Amino acid sequence: MSTYKKRGYKPSNKEERNKAVEEESTTAEVFNSLDEGASRTETWVADNQKYIYIIVGVAIVAVLGYLGYTRFVHEPKQVEAANEMAQAQNYMAAALTAGATESDSLYNLALNGGEGKFGFLDIIDNYGGTDAANLAHYNAGFAYLRIGKYQEAIEQLEDFNSDDEIFSALATGGIGDAFMQLDQPDEALGYYEKAAKMRTNEFTTPRFLLKAAITALQLGDGEAAEEYLTKIQNDYSETPEAEKVPVYLGQARAMTN
Repeated sequence: MSTYKKRGYKPSNKEERNKAVEEESTTAEVFNSLDEGASRTETWVADNQKYIYIIVGVAIVAVLGYLGYTRFVHEPKQVEAANEMAQAQNYMAAALTAGATESDSLYNLALNGGEGKFGFLDIIDNYGGTDAANLAHYNAGFAYLRIGKYQEAIEQLEDFNSDDEIFSALATGGIGDAFMQLDQPDEALGYYEKAAKMRTNEFTTPRFLLKAAITALQLGDGEAAEEYLTKIQNDYSETPEAEKVPVYLGQARAMTN
């Protein structure tokens, strides 16, 4: 146990003198070690100061660059793209209600533009990365589907991304429709199944369950068809698709018996 020593105290014997020397030596070592640690830290900072400033500077430039891009480039580009696409959307809307002969012409105008305005394909090429370009992929996919260009329809719909529960399922189901038109029912069935499972609602779910069931029947898989049809019957009995279930369900059960 250490004892308190008054100021001016001098060791009275050899043992106390040796002890005092030892304590002074230990204290010196501690302070020397602290000094050495501080010195090493200062040396490292001095040696690496240039790189520290570069790293901090790059980080600041990156943040400011992102904020500047979002405010002064990306947001105006979004608005410009949406305005440019308005005419293409008008052509698309008109095509959906037009007769068979006129609709193809309108779909082509929607895709390629007209009256000095961009079509969906121009929006994709000139405004990549915007919400408008993403939506243009969706519209272009269905325009191609309507005019019988099924491979192009698949490519455009595959490039569309959305978390919306209706659009995402419709795009996936649209790819299934394109594969059906290309006489590839196996691929179509996979997309119909995926579209039916993506979201649960009374619009897209029974729609693609029915398409999956009909495709499964075409492939000779009565068991899968019965499963999809029974789900419509049990979970979506108030939908238009439910009215068609009895006919297909009879075919599915006949196939499995």
